[in-house]
Amino acid sequence: MTTPVKHNLPQTPALAPNVIAWESTRACNFACVHCRAQAQKLPALNQLTTQEALNLVDQIADLCKPVLIISGGDPLQRKDIFEIASYASSRGIRVVMSPSGSDITPGVIGKMKASGVKMISISLDGSKPEIHDNFRGVSGAFELAMKNMSYARQGDLPFRVNTTVTQHNLGDLSGILQLAAEVGAQEWDVFMLVPTGRGKVEMEISPSQYEETLQFIYNTSRTSPIPIKMTCAPQYMRVIAQRQQSEPIQPATHGGRHTGGRGCMAGNGFCFISHIGEVFGCGFLPVPAGNIRHQSFKQIYQQSPLFVELRNHNLLKGKCGACEYKTICGGCRARALSIHKNHLEEEPYCVYTPKKPC
Repeated sequence: MTTPVKHNLPQTPALAPNVIAWESTRACNFACVHCRAQAQKLPALNQLTTQEALNLVDQIADLCKPVLIISGGDPLQRKDIFEIASYASSRGIRVVMSPSGSDITPGVIGKMKASGVKMISISLDGSKPEIHDNFRGVSGAFELAMKNMSYARQGDLPFRVNTTVTQHNLGDLSGILQLAAEVGAQEWDVFMLVPTGRGKVEMEISPSQYEETLQFIYNTSRTSPIPIKMTCAPQYMRVIAQRQQSEPIQPATHGGRHTGGRGCMAGNGFCFISHIGEVFGCGFLPVPAGNIRHQSFKQIYQQSPLFVELRNHNLLKGKCGACEYKTICGGCRARALSIHKNHLEEEPYCVYTPKKPC
């Protein structure tokens, strides 16, 4: 792990995230093999208190009005979660939630809606029980996911399906998309595994399979019945640019972010706040930028040396630094850290060779 170096770079006063993920708790009834966190049944004793969480909401709302993803663990393991969600909604923040699914009932769906939650995500890592259950580490998890999606649909609460791509389900992606569309998902969010926490490098697909998956998603998104988004796949922005350059007459696709922005959003439009108040570029990049128990959220996001680094693509090393697509891609900084032990090193799963030498 590397420690960010201070750089005397100008700061933008209005700099603020568009999306924030808050790990409300580590408590969860599942033990998914890819999870960035360690499985534990009970919440950590030092997780943010209710008042600390409400203070965090105030700090965020005073700076910006982002999408706030309340995640975990399982946020439903916090007894105060609906109070916090309701308060965030009242402050003008768009609240979405990512529950594990073990405690969803029609009544819980109603409480989510009443507290202002606009959408939930439900994980589906296989189109068949034997694939999904093995990945989730819980027998019956597939049927539970199907039941939860039914509850959300009946309760008129929009939901998206999240899928993490690994060796175990690489051949099942078409089936997962078809099932997600059939059950009424608003969107399919495809995550490319970052080997952090319980997620192991051995679970990763190969770099060539990674590239094939990006091309598959681009092609599939043209005719997909629902929008497709990619997460932790910054190279998808490069693929989009390349394909649109070579196929200018093709219609716009459903999937991903197709214009503007930058592939890796860690500290650059996005950040992750842990259950104990630590702020990270993303949940897979275990280098803390600060802690809201000791600094203001605004100060951390705008001025921390780590985030200043992450927003400066001129600091990228190796072929990422030489790449003509670095301003829209940037490579996965978490994957670089995991493999190279330096978050500014080149993306290890990218097969593209820059036009100019490194």
